Amino acid sequence: MEKTVTSKQMLGELLEKHYKTAIDAKAEGKLVAWATSICPQELLETMGIDVVYPENHAAAIGARKDAMRFIQQAEGKGYSNDICSYARVNMGYVDLKFSEAENIPMPDLIFCCSNICNTAIKWYENLAKVLNIPIIMFDMPFNHTFDVPEHSIKYMAGQIKHAIKQLEEITGREFDYDRFKEVMEISADTARWWKKATDLNKNHPSPLNGFDMFNYMAIIVCNRGKIEGRDLFKLWHDELAAKVEAGIGPWKDQEEKYRIMWDGIACWPHLGDTYKVLKKHGVNMVTSTYPESWTVIYDTGDIEGMAKAYASNYANRNLDYGTKNVARLVKEFDLDGILYHSNRSCKLMDFRQYEVQRRVEAMTGIPSVVFDGDQTDPRVFTLSQYETRVQALIEMMEKNKELRRNG
Repeated sequence: MEKTVTSKQMLGELLEKHYKTAIDAKAEGKLVAWATSICPQELLETMGIDVVYPENHAAAIGARKDAMRFIQQAEGKGYSNDICSYARVNMGYVDLKFSEAENIPMPDLIFCCSNICNTAIKWYENLAKVLNIPIIMFDMPFNHTFDVPEHSIKYMAGQIKHAIKQLEEITGREFDYDRFKEVMEISADTARWWKKATDLNKNHPSPLNGFDMFNYMAIIVCNRGKIEGRDLFKLWHDELAAKVEAGIGPWKDQEEKYRIMWDGIACWPHLGDTYKVLKKHGVNMVTSTYPESWTVIYDTGDIEGMAKAYASNYANRNLDYGTKNVARLVKEFDLDGILYHSNRSCKLMDFRQYEVQRRVEAMTGIPSVVFDGDQTDPRVFTLSQYETRVQALIEMMEKNKELRRNG
């Protein structure tokens, strides 16, 4: 009898394979790259270069509560505690090179795209300088206009073409444009299945608790250009669709009472605490601004379309776009409230967060609260503050429900 593999089992197997393959490649003398989380990975996949993602790795170290010794190592060398904690964990790892949580090989190439934040530029430039290795940098201008301007698309497309030449020089091999088209098709398909799966949370009840989405995010970062990544998200979608059909909600022992959006990255060192407080009150995180960040979809062979897709990342869009996007999520996912994570590491998102909150509340009327935390630095989060803010959100959401019940 054929054994049935669940998407959760497949997720674990793919992550284990991802790290092992990179370590084996390094041991065999093959080129290994470190890349930012939303970069044109299609180029590296086409060239057969093994890639690991320091942000993913730092999140794994944070979730397994091993971040502090890397953070202290980086801060001991003079890196400020105001710098992104992913960067501090990674710079500490460059020195210590071992974590009980997970390990990655040292890179031979740095591959950076600034569409996630400007910190990434200096972080990755610093890595290239410290390790004395080449860097390929994609300068992605911030979109100060609502739509991505044509000149940005052409600027980015030119950089993609230039990066292909740089990769040919670094590897000594010709770029295979037929393989490139295959990888583009797989990558766009993977993004479509990721979007279809996470969109199933629009149903009542949602078939998924949103914290599981955080776990699956690891694979959309590192396996977007691989067939097994696409297969994982198709399987995950089918499992969730079956739950929707059967009317099964996010938990076996509890009903979904409130539906919220979580804004910002997870507090990885406090993932269990933040999840349990919400679940205790029947609060389900059904969406976030993150699913669309990896919905990088374009037509196969269309480099300008690919450039536009990478330039369209939520973090790279202006305040008006950010506000309208969150208001759209409120409507499409039928939200009762929003929980804003004021992530000390993420200055780009936090500096505009209170204004987004004010505008979205004015547009939609749904309540929200902000709590202080950090994606990897455990010192910034306080459980009592988090519980108090969640309790306040629940009281406001319940009052709104009562008003609706009373007409």
